[in-house]
Parts: sequence; structure tokens; C-alpha cells
Amino acid sequence: QVQLVESGGDLVQAGGSLRLSCIASGSKFTFPTMAWYRQAPGQQRELVAGIYANGIRKYADSVKGRFTISRVLTENNLYLEMSNLKPDDTALYTCTGIIGTNNVWGQGTQVTVSS
Repeated sequence: QVQLVESGGDLVQAGGSLRLSCIASGSKFTFPTMAWYRQAPGQQRELVAGIYANGIRKYADSVKGRFTISRVLTENNLYLEMSNLKPDDTALYTCTGIIGTNNVWGQGTQVTVSS
């Protein structure tokens, strides 16, 4: 059974940087698509960034130019480089692997940005 485990979340000041990691275990296949989502208290979960097996990346408008998503394709490991962090980036960040209509979700890692 595939498991995804996130790490790298922390408390940082506005303008700071973090690197989130999502490490997969138990997978015998490659997710065609992987993505990072985030959910702030009282808000709906939103897509932050996604990456396809062909390397195409998509970002939410709010993070373009500040966040970079990358992956190790053969290992289903996913990363998110975040810079110039803002208080609005405060949320629980969760990675997901998508195959067909099925998602595998991690438990999330908390990012808190102080002003």
C-alpha cells in the first residue's frame, strides 16, 4: 500500500523560505500526477501546485513566482520550494498522488508564516 509522508513545515517569518518534502513508500507504480494542496483554518482546501509525469507544472496564481514544485519521477517523491512566504500562506500543506480517479493523500505538514 502506497503511503505519502510530508515534512519540512515550520514557523517562519514573512519573507522567509521553506522546502517541503513528500516521500512515498510502498509504491510499485508511478503516479501520473502529483500535487500539493493546502488548507487554512476555516477555509476550503485549495490546489497550490501540480506536476505531471511529462514535467508540466501548474501553480495557483497566488504562489506563481514564489513556489516551485518538483518531483523524482521514479520514486514518487515530491517537493515544494517556497520563498518570499506571506502570512496568507499559513496552512496545512498536503501532498497527493493521483492515478485515474483515485488519490493517495499524506497527513500534511503545517506551515505558519508570522508577520
